[in-house]
Amino acid sequence: MAKPTAARERILDAFAELLIEQGERAATLDAVAASAGVSKGGLLYHFGSKEALVDGLISRLAEMNEADTARMRSAPEGVVEYFVRTSVDCGSPFDRTIIAVARLAQGQHAQASDAMAAIRRGWLKTVEEAVGDADTARAIVLLSDGLYANTAQLGMGVSDPEEGSDESIERLLAVIARLLPAPGN
Repeated sequence: MAKPTAARERILDAFAELLIEQGERAATLDAVAASAGVSKGGLLYHFGSKEALVDGLISRLAEMNEADTARMRSAPEGVVEYFVRTSVDCGSPFDRTIIAVARLAQGQHAQASDAMAAIRRGWLKTVEEAVGDADTARAIVLLSDGLYANTAQLGMGVSDPEEGSDESIERLLAVIARLLPAPGN
């Protein structure tokens, strides 16, 4: 696969930011081009239409998720601990891309909805493989969903700032450890 150009990446970054901050209606081709600092022709060179731009963002999310899943599977602390610790919204490029694609899904964009569902199924499968039980894996994924949702709302005054603290995560991991079967059972 060819290495993405800096302009292409700036365009995807601008599209994601517009989706997050202003929604899909504001993320017009003109607005994306202006935000990325490229001409509309430059944008159209990389993405021939708004659908192509959406496809590019969804492809970026799939690539980021694939890399994150590989890190999760090989994490020295284990899949579950990695998954929980990274279920805190820290504003990373992966977080921003997830949120941007989720905004598209909220707007009834079927391809974005499918992409979000595929990622969630992948997380569930990876956690299930690690813990050996579908119900426990589902509980861990739902718990992580809640952790992510709560920390993503910090700026809105909705969540407790301690939700994503190291101490809070440690307590959460202790609860999860009680859900897991004892080694050798």
